[in-house]
Amino acid sequence: MLRYEANTPAMNMALDEAIAEAVSYRVAGPTLRFYGWDPSAVSIGRFQDLEEVVDMEQCERLGVQVVRRSTGGGAVFHDSGKEITYSVVCPEDMMPNDINEAYQEIGGWLVNALKLIGIEATFEPINDVLVNGKKISGSAQSRRQGIFTQHGTLLYDIDRVRMFSVLKVPPDKLDAHGIEDATERVTSVREQKKVPWDFVIAAMANAFIINKQWYVGDLTTDEMARAELIARERYANEDWTFGR
Repeated sequence: MLRYEANTPAMNMALDEAIAEAVSYRVAGPTLRFYGWDPSAVSIGRFQDLEEVVDMEQCERLGVQVVRRSTGGGAVFHDSGKEITYSVVCPEDMMPNDINEAYQEIGGWLVNALKLIGIEATFEPINDVLVNGKKISGSAQSRRQGIFTQHGTLLYDIDRVRMFSVLKVPPDKLDAHGIEDATERVTSVREQKKVPWDFVIAAMANAFIINKQWYVGDLTTDEMARAELIARERYANEDWTFGR
């Protein structure tokens, strides 16, 4: 398990990939990471059309960066200091074969983490965690070369105006949830309960490692060097970001 730290959007995505490579080469064990975003960013799914889901002019005005994930899923706003992101990287055979079951297993860890801080939550397929019917966590996963990777977010606090000024939410997505305003769909830890940031990270760590052998470690020099290269060549590269 790696300690919480904030990185640039490109480096966050590159670190997950570098760790996955190290696990696949068996030079690293299964790895759990908690991290933040500096500066704030929008991450988009591997196959999304950036300009359909992100207001690029507004991002530029607000100093919000955009990064394309290697995983699928939709566009997500990562507000600096207002969310905790996690990633789980391990051999594929350590997780259920069924994608939905894997989402449910890790979603259950989030539900348990929230319970530890006094918030009742439920898992909603395929990959959401809800509190009082509102989304507080979402995730995306991939399986490549025998390695399972899932990363997801937990909203600690929320600035709805800022979030939905940079995201373009398709009308059909609102219709699917039976709502007219996207801001009605989300909530945060602090809206539910005034819990200190450090308590939330501790609750997540405890819920994620229960019944597992674990230790607190650090990234290796090789992992960091590989991540820096991946960040430069892919995640900070506009051709990748814009899907050219």
